[in-house]
Amino acid sequence: MEKKTVVTVFDVSLVLLAITIIQGVQGIGVNYGTVANNLPPPAQVAKFLSHSTIIKRVRLFDANPEILHAFGNTGIEVTITVPNDQIPHITNITVAQQWIKTNVQPFIPATNLIRILVGNEVLSTANKLLISNLVPAMQTLHAALVTNSLDKKIKVSTPHSLGILSNSSPPSSGKFRQGYDTHVIKPMLNFLKDSNAPFMVNPYPFFGCTSNTLDYALFRANSGVFDENTKLQYPNMLDAQLDAVYSAMKILGFEDIEIVIAETGWPSVGDPAQVGVDPKSASEYNGNLIRHVTSGAGTPLMPNRTFDTYIFAMFNENLKPGPICERNFGLFWPNMTPAYDVPIMRNNVAGIANNCCKALLSIMVVLSFIGALA
Repeated sequence: MEKKTVVTVFDVSLVLLAITIIQGVQGIGVNYGTVANNLPPPAQVAKFLSHSTIIKRVRLFDANPEILHAFGNTGIEVTITVPNDQIPHITNITVAQQWIKTNVQPFIPATNLIRILVGNEVLSTANKLLISNLVPAMQTLHAALVTNSLDKKIKVSTPHSLGILSNSSPPSSGKFRQGYDTHVIKPMLNFLKDSNAPFMVNPYPFFGCTSNTLDYALFRANSGVFDENTKLQYPNMLDAQLDAVYSAMKILGFEDIEIVIAETGWPSVGDPAQVGVDPKSASEYNGNLIRHVTSGAGTPLMPNRTFDTYIFAMFNENLKPGPICERNFGLFWPNMTPAYDVPIMRNNVAGIANNCCKALLSIMVVLSFIGALA
C-alpha cells in the first residue's frame, strides 16, 4: 500500500508539472516598438497577439493612446513608459497627477495596465539632470497612483542596461558602479521594495558575446563558465548576467526584490562581418530563452525561479538608426508573418504542450504499472 501511495503522489506531481509547463510558456512578453513607417494598425496588432500568439504581456516605449485603446478587453498586460525627457517634470506632483489623468485613467479597466516605467536606461545616458531626478520622479508618480487608488494594480519601475555594473565576472562579484550604487540605486531599491515593484534590467548576451562564446550566449551545449567564488557552473551567458545583477543587489541588501527582464533579444539580419547574426541564431536564442525563463530552473544563484521576460522586439523597425542589426530584432515582419521560427504561435505551443503531456502520461503509466507489480 505504501509503495502505491508514493507512485500516486509522484503521478500528481507530474500532472502539476505538465500544467506548469503549459502555463509557464504562455507567460512571455514582447517589446512593441514603433520606429517604423510600415507597421500595421494597433488594433490589428492587438487582435493578432491575443488570438494567434501566446504573448501575454506588452511593453510600450511611450503611452500611445491608440495602442492603449487597441489592447482594451484583450486581457494582455500592458506596460507604458514616461519618456526620458519628461523625467524632470514628473517630479512635480501636479504634473504627475496630470500624467496619470491623461495616460492611465481613460484606458482602465478595459486595458490591463500593470506598470509604468520612468524612462529607459537612464543611468546609461550620463545626463546628470535625468539621473538626479529619476528616483524622485518614480516616487512622485507612485504618489499620484496612490492618490487615485491605483498603486496596488499599477507599479512604477525603470529598466537598466547592464552598464550599471562596474563588475560582472565572475557573476558572484557583480557590483553597481561606484557613486550610482549609494546615491541612486540604493534609494531606488528601497522604493521598489516598499512599493512591491520589480528591478528591471536589459540583459543582451548578443552584445556580450564573441565567436568564442557564441554557443554560451545561445544556450547551446558548451563547456560553460565556472565561478571560483561560489563553485557554481554557468551553462549560459544570460544566467551569468542575471546573477551578476543579483550579486550587486545583494551587496546593498536587496536580494529579495524580483528581477524582471525588460528587454532581451537577438537580431536575424546584420552586417556580413557579424558572427551569429542570422535567422537560425535568432530562433535558437529566443526559443531557448522562452524555454529557460519559464522552466522554473532559475539561475545558479537564484534557483527554482521564473522570470517575467519581454523579448525585443515585436517587429523589425525600418527607421531605427545604427547598424543593420538594429532594424532586425523583430519576431515578426510588418505583415505579421514570423521573421523566423520561435515557439510563440498558439498552434506551435499547443503542440509542444501536447507532446509534454503525452510524454508525462507515458511515464505515469509505466510508474503505475511498476507500483502495481510492487
